[in-house]
Amino acid sequence: MTKISTLLSAAFLAIGGFLFGYDSGIVTSTIGQTEFIKYFDNPSDTVTGGIVSAFQGGAILGTIINVLSGDRLGRKYSVFAGACISCFGCALQAGSINMAMLIVGRFIAGVAVGMLTSVVPMYAGEMAEAASRGMMSGLLQWMLSWGYLVAQWLGYGCSFVDTPFQWRFPLAFQCIPGLTLVCGVWFLHESPRWLMEKDRHDEALVVLHKLHGDGTPEKEQYIEAEYQEIRDTIEAEHASTHVSWSTIVTKPSWRRRLILGCAVQAFGPLSGINVINYYGTRIYASLGIDTRTSLMIIGISGALSIVYCTGGLYLLERVGRIRPLIFGAAGMAAALVANAAMSQHYNEGNTNQLRAMVAMNFVFSFFYTFVGIISWVYPAEIFPVEIRNQGNSITTFTNWTINLVFAQFSPGALSSIGFRYFYVFFVFNAVAMVSYIFFFPETKGKTLEQMDALFGDVVAGDLDHEKAAAVMVEDVR
Repeated sequence: MTKISTLLSAAFLAIGGFLFGYDSGIVTSTIGQTEFIKYFDNPSDTVTGGIVSAFQGGAILGTIINVLSGDRLGRKYSVFAGACISCFGCALQAGSINMAMLIVGRFIAGVAVGMLTSVVPMYAGEMAEAASRGMMSGLLQWMLSWGYLVAQWLGYGCSFVDTPFQWRFPLAFQCIPGLTLVCGVWFLHESPRWLMEKDRHDEALVVLHKLHGDGTPEKEQYIEAEYQEIRDTIEAEHASTHVSWSTIVTKPSWRRRLILGCAVQAFGPLSGINVINYYGTRIYASLGIDTRTSLMIIGISGALSIVYCTGGLYLLERVGRIRPLIFGAAGMAAALVANAAMSQHYNEGNTNQLRAMVAMNFVFSFFYTFVGIISWVYPAEIFPVEIRNQGNSITTFTNWTINLVFAQFSPGALSSIGFRYFYVFFVFNAVAMVSYIFFFPETKGKTLEQMDALFGDVVAGDLDHEKAAAVMVEDVR
């Protein structure tokens, strides 16, 4: 059973996901608010795309920063640095007096979220036991759903105020999760695997006891086996591989992990989720639905997302990673092609068709839940500790780069072809489904150290590792 302190640590770290979700939700309502449009003199499609994509551009820089500094700072201080940057960028947005100030603020806040999304799932996964790692890392997506919900309903409530408060207050509210992380991160333990990689073995053992120990002989045996497995794996990897910047792409098994990690992160935004999230008010406006009603519909969808995500986390350690990915991609493809097809025969007077098109967005949101959770979990668990920070940051970089492209160009595409734009994402989801079936190995129930064997690496002490893993899994059960 997962120790309560470990679960609370992972839940607290997932506030970084709340920040990400809140931004996704709040930009949707902000760019559609009448007072925002009036204050900034009816921004064009290009400017609107710039407002949204500035955040993605910053997030790309944040992942690069984490590649360069993450291993030196450690997991804990990386979270602290990201939270501090977030507070500054969000405050700048709330106080914006012109468009340039707003875009710069969003860029800076994006840097913070890029750093946090690179480190938080990895940090949570390194603290968790194998039997609960998926749930712990997946809390990022769960909290992201909460952030999205709060943003949508806060935006909806503020839509009744006919002053700049309508959009300034929701933007200022972004500072709260950042400040919470700044203050609370000092109560967390550093990752035991990062400590071990830095040859701080005694500290790592102490942390493992605090995270997983309960004083029973069985748990003591589990912790000793876990500690020894981590130490042996790191030492064997150091002895067999000279790690450099190029090793991640020149070593075949590491290159395969990188490709799979980047692919699963890419298929998240390629599903079309952020086009629907960021430009929801515009999509519903094309169906003749006013801004306030659109915000209410999006808010209801956000509330349901939390229910979906809670169920998804429950299933993750029971059915694995790959089957939910296949299920999610197939469902999203079906929902998108249905909406795109209906849009070609759209009749404003046909209320049943209107309801069906809105319902398809709800169906899409349900199926995305599985891809959303696992796109953070899978990359965080497949890399060896020597390159886990770099690998996870590069995969997150892939996510944000694709997000940037669609954030910038989607307003123009929606204006030009409307719902037929969804055919593009139908194709991407079909490709994703096929890829999950043929190329992605299952990681459920394996320790982080066992990933080496899964991906074809042979390290010293494999037999000992298997014995230790058997003891660990049996103890967890």
